[in-house]
Amino acid sequence: MADVEIFTQPYCAYCARAVALLTQKGVAFKEINAPNGTAARNEAIRRSGGRGTVPQIFINGAAIGGCDDLVALDRAGRLDPLLRA
Repeated sequence: MADVEIFTQPYCAYCARAVALLTQKGVAFKEINAPNGTAARNEAIRRSGGRGTVPQIFINGAAIGGCDDLVALDRAGRLDPLLRA
């Protein structure tokens, strides 16, 4: 199973949607609380190549983007293979 990390912040509908999709798929993931101005948020920005929005999702260390990117991968049938890697 893939190593999945998701940087989120409270009261974020996109974060909740991404977490729900990963949970629905039965994926074990590490959720990292990353509100604006925190060290965790700065790490997410650095690792994602400068993207400052949340959620930021990483699969096996690779930045895949945010919620819309995660949903797009799933709809294209490309998410499950990534999660099995």
